[in-house]
Amino acid sequence: MAKLIYASNVSLDGWTEDAHGGLDWGPPDDDVFVRITTLMRSAGTYLYGRRMYESLAVWETDSSLAARSDLTADYASAWQAADKVVYSSSLTAPSTANTRIERNFDPSAVRDLKASASEDLLVGGPNLAAQALDAGLVDEIALFVWPVMLGGRKPALATNTRADLELIDEHRFSSGIVYLRYHLK
Repeated sequence: MAKLIYASNVSLDGWTEDAHGGLDWGPPDDDVFVRITTLMRSAGTYLYGRRMYESLAVWETDSSLAARSDLTADYASAWQAADKVVYSSSLTAPSTANTRIERNFDPSAVRDLKASASEDLLVGGPNLAAQALDAGLVDEIALFVWPVMLGGRKPALATNTRADLELIDEHRFSSGIVYLRYHLK
């Protein structure tokens, strides 16, 4: 059975967005970008909420991003190759290939997807991840902790769910960013 991995960038104080809802609070870091791309490439399917999907769809809809460097081309290739499931009540059609829209998050459908997948799945976005964690579907959490305090909004981890974790990987980047990967017991 494939694993469902929740991956997120997070500030040191636990937020995924700044106080204005911005996602661009982390300065570029090539080494981190390579690690994120490796993680993305390890999964065959990405599960997103509408907002996360719309912020990442540019990796397919804006070819100038991939043209910036070999690193961005590799990331765009990984993103485009994966299947995407977007949970949204407002999107009428996807703007990218290999993408389907689901109106509601259905834990049993995700269980079936995990059981039939030949590659791992990634869930992106704190709201969708909270639903997956609450349903007991998440197997691992991969966090990129940035050395910034945002006083922001949207916590990376749900505050109403208890989970015991086992650290399975860690890496400190020269920029001060720390990668932490946990297995849920």
